[in-house]
Amino acid sequence: MAGLAEVVAYAKTLSTDTLLIVSHGKAVASLGDASQRYNVHSIRKALLSALVGQHAGKGPKRIDLDATLTQLGIDDSPDPLTPRQKQATVRHLIRSVSGINHRAAAEQGQREERTRRLGIGENEPGSKWAYNNWDYNVLTTIFERRTGLSIGAAFTAGVAIPAGMADFAAADVSYVAAPRVSRHRAAMFRMSGRDLALFGRLYLNGGVVNGKRLLSRSWIDRIAAEATGTGMGGLRAGHSYLWWVPSPDTGLPAGSFWALGLGHQAVIVVPAWHTVIVHQADMTVFMRRFLGLIGERGMAPKAALESLALSCLGDAGRTSDFCRNDRFVLRREFRRLISLVVAARR
Repeated sequence: MAGLAEVVAYAKTLSTDTLLIVSHGKAVASLGDASQRYNVHSIRKALLSALVGQHAGKGPKRIDLDATLTQLGIDDSPDPLTPRQKQATVRHLIRSVSGINHRAAAEQGQREERTRRLGIGENEPGSKWAYNNWDYNVLTTIFERRTGLSIGAAFTAGVAIPAGMADFAAADVSYVAAPRVSRHRAAMFRMSGRDLALFGRLYLNGGVVNGKRLLSRSWIDRIAAEATGTGMGGLRAGHSYLWWVPSPDTGLPAGSFWALGLGHQAVIVVPAWHTVIVHQADMTVFMRRFLGLIGERGMAPKAALESLALSCLGDAGRTSDFCRNDRFVLRREFRRLISLVVAARR
């Protein structure tokens, strides 16, 4: 257990608010209040993936993964889709290979990287991968239109209640809209660490919780089986069905996958260890400063992020309340945290 103590000690040097490691159904390490709810940012995408998986299929109120945007009546404004773009399918969206470079709600600086991967012209659907909030927001629109359910109601009835989540309510789902760039909204979640651990357990147990099947085994198996290489390596080497897939050099065993949110919030599912790892950081203060630098000083998102990160480097920076409690957890710091978890396992 000494190794896990080192994991917790290191997390205390970061702006970590909740750390929870659950192995074989028991919490073996924890930090913070696991009942406290935070905005989980892009972890929302893995939560959405589960909902799509529950409702995938043919027929009324089902989501046909091979249906095209044309067939589903999907377009956008003020910039409309082209006929070729409308040939993208639901499967393309959930695998992040629609190839559609369109502005999106809640993209927070992702546009530059998306354009680098997709260019500014049309792409054949399925030909290029890009982390693309437009894809995920359109999935939200399709889900709600096809099922007649809001994201909050669907997650409550389909996941939260049967999984025994203690803190989640439908009101913990809110929407971010940006009608000047797109008509499709982003559905955002607030969740506690212990509820996220239960969500991870759903995948760990092959879609069965408390004797009830909530998600098909085949849907979960697709994550590893159909992962697309991202060219990033490390923890983000692959991406599939809105989950990230790490490379072997991270020390995480084959078959592991994880959801990532702003500030390296994470739900990591490690079937080989029968373990779920949850990491949360409240990004409220950080986002206020980040958006202030963009809106008030006219800084580019990447420059604003670098400015805030650099301000906390060194001993002097770490003495401020912001740097101790609210700063952005850097990629190298999160890799270090995971490497300590791996070392503790060994």
